[in-house]
Amino acid sequence: MILDEGEEMSEGLVVVVRSLIGFFSLLIFARIIGKSQISQLTFFDYVLGITIGSMAASLATDLSSRAWPHWVALITWAALGYVMEKITIKWRYAAKFLEGEPVIVVMSGKIMDDALRKTNYRISELMGLLRNKGIFDVSQVDFAILEPNGQLSVLQKPENLPLTPKDMNIKASSSGISSELIYDGMIVEQNLRQFKKDKKWLQKELKKQGIKDVSEVFFASLNPAGSLYIDLYKDRLQNPVDIGDYKGPY
Repeated sequence: MILDEGEEMSEGLVVVVRSLIGFFSLLIFARIIGKSQISQLTFFDYVLGITIGSMAASLATDLSSRAWPHWVALITWAALGYVMEKITIKWRYAAKFLEGEPVIVVMSGKIMDDALRKTNYRISELMGLLRNKGIFDVSQVDFAILEPNGQLSVLQKPENLPLTPKDMNIKASSSGISSELIYDGMIVEQNLRQFKKDKKWLQKELKKQGIKDVSEVFFASLNPAGSLYIDLYKDRLQNPVDIGDYKGPY
C-alpha cells in the first residue's frame, strides 16, 4: 500500500507525538527507579532497564497497534520495578534473592574454588579483575569479594599495603577539593572569586609556566592548599611514550 504525501506527514506526526510520550515517560520512570550510576546496577536492574527501553521504543514506532497498550505495559513494568526496589530495601531476604549477595572468592591468598564455581566465574576472569585493581599476584590478596553488581573488592595483605603517613606517625593536612578555574579555554570566574583570586593572579601564574594566553589551557584547577594543576591543549611532553604496536592506517 502506497501512502500519499499527506498520509506520510500524518504518520510522521503520530510517531513524533508517541516518541515524546515514550521519552518523557521513560525519563520519569528512570528518575523514580533508576540507579545513580551504571556500576551500581545488578543483572536484574540491567535486564529491567533494557525491557522498559524496548517497550518505549515500541510505543514510538509500532504504528500497527494503538499506543495505550504499550503505555500501560510500560507503566506496569516500571511500577513493578519500583515495588521490587522498595521491597529489597525493606526486606533483606528479598534483596538477597533478587540482587544476590557478596561472595568471597579469594581468602588469605587462596582461590575459593567452590565459590568461584557457584558464581559462574572462570579463574581467567578473576585474574583479569585482580589486574584491574593493580594486583598481578594472588598471594598478595587477603580477601577478594565479588559484589552483586559484578565488581571485585580487594583487601591486600598488610605487608603488601602501601605505606601511609599514619603508619609513619606523620600528620598530613587535607588538601581539600579542587575547583576548576579554566575549562576548555574559558575562565570560571565564580570559582576564582571562591578562592579570593582574580584574572590578574591567574594570568600571572600561567606566565610563570610559560603560558601566554588562557586559550592555550584545556583544564586548570586549584585546591584549598594552593596547588594549581594545569593541562594544555598541546602538552609539552619530551619523548612521549607510545605503547601501540601498529602505526596505521589512520
